[in-house]
Amino acid sequence: MSSFLKQDPAPVPGGPFGPELRLWDEDWVVVGVDEAGRGPLAGPVVAGAVAFEPDVQIDGIGDSKLLKPEQRNGLERLIQAQATAWAVAEVDHAVIDRINILQATRLAMETAVRQVVEVLGPERILLLVDGTIPPIGIGRQVNVVKGDRVSFSIGAASILAKEHRDRIMIDYDKQYTGYGFARHKGYCTAAHIEALRTLGPCAIHRRSFQVKALLDNS
Repeated sequence: MSSFLKQDPAPVPGGPFGPELRLWDEDWVVVGVDEAGRGPLAGPVVAGAVAFEPDVQIDGIGDSKLLKPEQRNGLERLIQAQATAWAVAEVDHAVIDRINILQATRLAMETAVRQVVEVLGPERILLLVDGTIPPIGIGRQVNVVKGDRVSFSIGAASILAKEHRDRIMIDYDKQYTGYGFARHKGYCTAAHIEALRTLGPCAIHRRSFQVKALLDNS
């Protein structure tokens, strides 16, 4: 994982924060990248990628998991309206099972980043990526642990990814009734485990060791 050795400039209230402040001063084109859905038992993994101009003003961006749904929804609209470029991409449960969740996450991120770079152009691209993701292969990549809490751009990408994935799971709830996807979004809650043991897996469940172990222990 790459790290930042210099202290990042102080943010302006309501504006961007994190390593991108210094990186913009160094003339990098910063793209924040994050995912939603690595941990669930069902559904896709979704990646968001987003780039801003340094003078963007959006208050409240941070870790999407710590925001209320109505906050995320409002911020999603602001991000989409003010971003220089943004994209979301998903990789479904079947691909996750075939190539594993880490590689599926990297693939979703690569797809989203490529869409953003088509708008920005390829010069001096620097990816700020949440977590410890293998190289995406576009521009320079800096992995930032808990990046959605310390980087404005990663936090914005986190919101885009989570809002997009939540809508997918709400739609799946109508198609696969009884599992409660609209509530838990496919994560491993007590209600989801009970539904799995009662109904068995549906078409969008990941045929992972975790799902098999839950059913084997029922």
